[in-house]
Amino acid sequence: TPYKMLDASAKFVKKQYFYSPLEFKILDTTPSIERESKKKHVTVMVLGETARAQSFSLNGYEKPTNQYTEKQGVVSFSHMSSCGTATAVSVPCMFSRLDKQHYDKRIATAQQNVVDLIHLAGADVLWISNNNGSCKDVCSRVKTEQIKPNKTNSLCDGEYCFDEALLSPLSNKLNQLSSDNTLIVLHMIGSHGPTYFKRYPSDHILFTPDCQRSDIQHCTEEQLINSYDNTIAYTDFVLSKIINQLDRLADKENIETSLLYISDHGETLGEDGKWLHAQEHNVSKNPAMLVWYSNNFKDNYPLKVNKLLSKKTDSITTDFLFHSVLDISDVKNYQYLKVQSIFN
Repeated sequence: TPYKMLDASAKFVKKQYFYSPLEFKILDTTPSIERESKKKHVTVMVLGETARAQSFSLNGYEKPTNQYTEKQGVVSFSHMSSCGTATAVSVPCMFSRLDKQHYDKRIATAQQNVVDLIHLAGADVLWISNNNGSCKDVCSRVKTEQIKPNKTNSLCDGEYCFDEALLSPLSNKLNQLSSDNTLIVLHMIGSHGPTYFKRYPSDHILFTPDCQRSDIQHCTEEQLINSYDNTIAYTDFVLSKIINQLDRLADKENIETSLLYISDHGETLGEDGKWLHAQEHNVSKNPAMLVWYSNNFKDNYPLKVNKLLSKKTDSITTDFLFHSVLDISDVKNYQYLKVQSIFN
């Protein structure tokens, strides 16, 4: 605790008195969206929290943590590498044009990110958050909604809400589309520890015995892993509900819909004597990632789908996100790296 006070004080002084503010950099003043199919398009990007790829049964994990999405034809990428192992680093990095090797937070926050460019290109962009950790300045220039953890909401306890709370505002937005092109970012609380047991409702306890306490050092290894796996299984349930909404919208309104889920980083559960995240470990740096697309998206963009399927076993980093989201949104003018897109 004394160290954290000194560390924070040093960072504050350094930021306030040793760095002059950077001028905000405009990467492109006139990006545009030019779709091949001319149909309305909705992309939902789900930003996960602390979900590690190796705990997904879609990637070979022995416990059924993906019993919902495995029936919906999702594409899972198991060899992902995150930019960092803490939200404060990984989230602004993955939305920035800066790659992992050259990432600098001061530079990244002082220039347009991918949601800025898509918004400027004419898409309707909305960021809905159920994560109290904020969007780390990524969403500061687009419309945002924060889920309030009021106890009047049956999904909330006054401090946190289960991620099902994202479904209602998502449904409201999908029922009131105001643009031909829409990007909705849903920021989950996901599997954030150490209070894993607060991330899933009692009727979604799949693996027992679990760890129903925050001082996880007093739980057994089995209890701790079961609690974490319950958070992954619950995330899978919420993702399946989102996919159902997008599938119905595609069938009913003939709107192209797609979903991209990616966690900010992974989590260690005792591997090599390490727990939680924010430390260098292969498990912490291997986040989960899923992609789903509607039938009409597949019909209209067969080349993008084929490329996506061909890359699902590749080793890639979250550097892909900036370029892939611009690619799937059909943004023109700005010269992003198509070779970095999972759709190209």
